Amino acid sequence: MINRILMKGIIGVSIAFINITTSATSIEGYWKSIDDRTSEQLAIVEIRKVEDGTYRGKTVYIYPSVRKGADVTHCVNCPPPYTNKPRLGLEFMTQIIQDPKDPNNYINGKLLDPATGKIYKGKARLSSDGKRLKLRGYIGVSMLGRSIVWIRTNSPNP
Repeated sequence: MINRILMKGIIGVSIAFINITTSATSIEGYWKSIDDRTSEQLAIVEIRKVEDGTYRGKTVYIYPSVRKGADVTHCVNCPPPYTNKPRLGLEFMTQIIQDPKDPNNYINGKLLDPATGKIYKGKARLSSDGKRLKLRGYIGVSMLGRSIVWIRTNSPNP
């Protein structure tokens, strides 16, 4: 009798642990973007999985800039179809997929930098605790790119 209760408890804890670790390997949700050079909070991004199995990210909140003249509201330097689109709601991350070899890695993405209008290849790595996302944008070789770290947040609002 005690063995049965103990076994049910172990199974219950195991299932709960599996659910926790599984959810930690998803990049879906809200992420706070912070400028890696100035440490200024930039935006909150929502990443979601779409029907084709890829992930897309869009800006759902933009923090007011502390620098004068830095509040650019539209993607003025961006190529079509992004030209002059509002930055709020802009889907700037597309086609990124989960790496079948490592569920914490995401590959083959495209990233638009709304400040410069450049489109980069992109990849990401989710931390083991699921709280940080290291995003890397590059042209050509990944070694010649730039990385930023986003922090998971629970809400689209600050």
